[in-house]
Amino acid sequence: MSGFFALFDDIAALMDDVAVMSKVAAKKTAAILGDDLAVNAEKASGFVSSRELPVLWAITKGSLLNKAIILPFAFLLSAFLPQAIPVILMLGGIYLAFEGAEKIYDYFKHKAKQNDMSRMEKLSADEVLEAERLKIKSAIRTDFILSIEIVVIALGTVLDEPLLVRVAVVSFVALLATVGVYGIVALIVRMDDIGYALIAKAKSSDTWRAKLGIRMVRALPRVIVLIGVIGTIAMLLVAGGIYLHHIEALHHIFEGVPSLLAEFVIGLALGFATLGVVETVRKLSH
Repeated sequence: MSGFFALFDDIAALMDDVAVMSKVAAKKTAAILGDDLAVNAEKASGFVSSRELPVLWAITKGSLLNKAIILPFAFLLSAFLPQAIPVILMLGGIYLAFEGAEKIYDYFKHKAKQNDMSRMEKLSADEVLEAERLKIKSAIRTDFILSIEIVVIALGTVLDEPLLVRVAVVSFVALLATVGVYGIVALIVRMDDIGYALIAKAKSSDTWRAKLGIRMVRALPRVIVLIGVIGTIAMLLVAGGIYLHHIEALHHIFEGVPSLLAEFVIGLALGFATLGVVETVRKLSH
C-alpha cells in the first residue's frame, strides 16, 4: 500500500513540475504565439463568409498534424543531433521572409486589384474550391514553420528536465498554440456574425447591443486589412529574429539597434533577396 501512495506522490510531483515549466515555456513563446496569431488570422481571412469556418477547421487539422510530425522529430534531434535544429530554423526563416516580401511586392505591383473577398465572390464553385485548397495549403505550410519555432523555443526551456517533463511541457505548449491561436482566429473572422446576432437580439437601435453589433460589423473589413499588415510584418520579424539570434556577425552589425527594428530589416532584406532569386528562376524557366 505504501508503494501505491508513493506512486501517487511521484505523479503529483511530476504534474507540479509540468505545470511550473509549462508557465515558463508559455512565457518564452508568448511573442512567437502573438506572431503566429497575426499570421494565421491573415491566412484564414478573405474567404466567402459561409466557407470561413470550414476552411479554418481544415487549417486547424493541418496545424495539429504539423505538431504531431514536429514533436517526435524535435525530441529526437534534441537528444541525438541538436546542431541540426538551428539549420532547420534558418531554412524556415528564409521561407517566412520570402512570404512576407512577396506580399509586399504583390501589394505594390497590383495596388489597384480587388481584395480577396471580392475576387472569391466572383469565382465559380470549382474555382472557389481550388482557391481555398491553395490557400489552405499555404496556411498549413506557414504554420509548419511557425510551429517549429514554437516547439524549439519551448524545448529550450526544459532541456535540463527529465524526459517525461520535457515531453509533457512541450506537447502542452504545442497544443495550446493550435487551440488558442485558431480559437481566437475563429472569433476574429466571425466578428461580423457576432455583430449581426447582437443587432438581432437588440430591442431597438439605441441599445448598447445594437450599437456594439453595428460597430463590430463595420469594423471587420478594417480588422481584416490590419491583420494582413500585421501578419506580413510578423513573418518578417520571425524570420529576422531567427537569423539575428543564430548568426553572431549580425549581432555586431546591429549592435545598439532596437531588436524589433533589426529583426524587421534583416527579415525584409532576406525576403527580397530570396524573392529576387525565385523571380529570376521563374523567368528563366519560362
